[in-house]
Amino acid sequence: MIDLYQRSIEIILNNQSKSGAYVASPNFPTYHYCWFRDASFVAYAMDLAGESRSAAKFHDWAARVIINRSALVERVISGGHTGLIPAVEDQLHTRYTLEGEDGTREEWPNFQLDGLGTWLWSLNEHSRINSLATEEDWLKAGKLVARYLEALWKAPCFDCWEEFPEDIHLHTLASIYGGLKAFSRLDGIDRSKILNEIMTFVELNGVNNGYLIKKIGSPTVDANLLGLAVPYKMVDSSDRRFEATLERLETLLVKGGGVHRYQADTYYGGGEWILLAGWMGWVYARCGKAERARQLLEWIESQADELGNLPEQVPATLNDPDYYQPWVDRWGAIASPLLWSHAKYIILKKELRAVEEHLADLKE
Repeated sequence: MIDLYQRSIEIILNNQSKSGAYVASPNFPTYHYCWFRDASFVAYAMDLAGESRSAAKFHDWAARVIINRSALVERVISGGHTGLIPAVEDQLHTRYTLEGEDGTREEWPNFQLDGLGTWLWSLNEHSRINSLATEEDWLKAGKLVARYLEALWKAPCFDCWEEFPEDIHLHTLASIYGGLKAFSRLDGIDRSKILNEIMTFVELNGVNNGYLIKKIGSPTVDANLLGLAVPYKMVDSSDRRFEATLERLETLLVKGGGVHRYQADTYYGGGEWILLAGWMGWVYARCGKAERARQLLEWIESQADELGNLPEQVPATLNDPDYYQPWVDRWGAIASPLLWSHAKYIILKKELRAVEEHLADLKE
């Protein structure tokens, strides 16, 4: 029987380029890139798994990508683009080739800010977990990203699912908040003013009938709202608004054993996402609900194929089955393995081990 935890580590290490980039999915041509969002969580999982050299190689890659684009970042900042979408040539992309070049083979919705915020968070976690000083180039790149996000945080952009570009999304705001707050621990800059501005904006615009919403002006929810508490810590998991949101996610988005992205999702029919089951389990583990977290872990483990590959999503309880085959015809079978799925599994596995060890210590 395959040890899925060890197999997940192996899959991630085997799919890290010599450049340090993690390919999103090796068997899905459309995903033959490195996303800041996915890879930042993968690097965090590698740090938790004791593979810090792998994480460091990714952060080296990410810093090079940013530093090589210093001029465009400075144009955005000096142009005073706060609240405005920068010109296409001035946008930091959400994904790059494994060599760090712009992806040019197909059109892509590149203006996404959440991955950059997540990278700042992941960078701080790498330093914290390994008790390491931050590399000079990482700090240089991180400061550029921080200033870029400070200038653009209120600008509408594509969300983490690469949709709805005309909207302001709470998950994106939370990733920026969490990233800036985490990076301040590395460079020592006080960003309390901008953090308070983001928080105030969310409190005034991001709550509907006591729960947090997917995007400003909409009463809908999205599983990515899990990130507001874990890991970005914009709200505490015990916050009554977050508790109401989590209850709503369970009611509306958990139809089988996994978790759907949002109710109207039709990508590959809108199935249950492995990484979201891991993410929800991560939240439950952090707030002391280990049994629910373990249920989600076991569901993830049951979705691995005979080689231990975890897919992006499972087409078991589709939101709209009519959309499944058209996506298969367009892009092929659902991406598998997806490194982000394996990363979230590793994270949840480690979180549950920590909970079990803590409970064992209490009994002694």
